[in-house]
Amino acid sequence: MSTAPLLAPLPAAPPLIRAIGRTVDWVVIAIGAVTALMVFVNVCLHLVHRDLAWVTEFGELLMVWVTFLGGACAAQRGAHMTITEFIDKLPAPKRRWADLAVQSACLVMLGVLVRFGWSLVDGNWGNQLTVLQWPMAIQYMGMAVGCTLMALFVAWDVWQIARGVPREVRYGLSEH
Repeated sequence: MSTAPLLAPLPAAPPLIRAIGRTVDWVVIAIGAVTALMVFVNVCLHLVHRDLAWVTEFGELLMVWVTFLGGACAAQRGAHMTITEFIDKLPAPKRRWADLAVQSACLVMLGVLVRFGWSLVDGNWGNQLTVLQWPMAIQYMGMAVGCTLMALFVAWDVWQIARGVPREVRYGLSEH
């Protein structure tokens, strides 16, 4: 199994893709901080028999967002769990084609998730979250946005593979 370091630097990419990647990183950090603070405050309030009713629902909404945006953070670094024993045994040219096939299949699946994710968003503007009274589409949007961003990063990776850039260079796993 092969994984990139958790806080690996972003691989070389066009400035717009790098800027989007950094923004996603900071949004995930901010969501984590807000979630931790909300839960801490609510636990403290429980000590004095009080409760903020909206914290649970808002925490669930943030969990959806951080899950899919976290997936985008991993996709931009090639950090999703992969089993590479078979691919690593192939000679370099065949390894490139196998890597291209795997990432292309991932891109197709992400395309399906993007299409249905945005369809969920579109169909749920009229439904409301119980406590917050916000459109449920906001919660579903986490999946749609996260998968769209993952597709962007995987598409960039597919482009790099097609140009012949090896995994070690694409993800900064070795000296260039």
